[in-house]
Amino acid sequence: MARASTTNGRKLTVRPPTPTTWALAAEEAPKTETAKVGVLSLQGDFLEHLLVLKHLGAAPAEVRKEEHLAGLQGLIIPGGESTTIATLMDAWGLRDAICRRAAQGMAIWGSCAGMILIASRLQDDRPKPLGLMDITVARNAFGRQVDSFAADLAVPALGPKAFHAIFIRAPVIVQAGPRVEVLARLQDGTPVAARQGKLLATAFHPELTDDDRFHRYFLDIAKGVA
Repeated sequence: MARASTTNGRKLTVRPPTPTTWALAAEEAPKTETAKVGVLSLQGDFLEHLLVLKHLGAAPAEVRKEEHLAGLQGLIIPGGESTTIATLMDAWGLRDAICRRAAQGMAIWGSCAGMILIASRLQDDRPKPLGLMDITVARNAFGRQVDSFAADLAVPALGPKAFHAIFIRAPVIVQAGPRVEVLARLQDGTPVAARQGKLLATAFHPELTDDDRFHRYFLDIAKGVA
């Protein structure tokens, strides 16, 4: 059962641990014909994404080396510490490899820290982004960890039901280019989810909820049916 708490006047809904929930479901999930996708598994909450994908019947790859990108139709760059993930990408020679695969048509979803990394521009001087999506991003836009919050978002691309989004030291999109479609905004109009072709960005953590619609949406993007 979900618990509600308040942080700086904002109501934060805390749900049961996602890894346990999805892991139990994934054990019985039938393997279905989904896109072949991977999750960058260097740092951050890559496990949660892997479990949601397994729950959906996919067999996701844990990506830690360039050769792990071979044959993938999509890659998720998870939330975590963006500077650490960028440093590890460079150490393992993944930066150029990811950019090459994106140019070849591989779909990429950046979630929270991942959104920072796929951006073309940052308001901060670090980390160095991949320069894939035509957006400018501000890191830690809402403050520190204690300023984390949750919000119900209208996301027409996912259907009429609101999406319960969890923001943890979240970034925001402060500018989006003409080819970028904003998928969701906060009540004050701040963009927090966007798409540009096969690139998807979310400032929040869909993998920490019991709603798998963003993962389904990304699988469809990777397959070329969305």
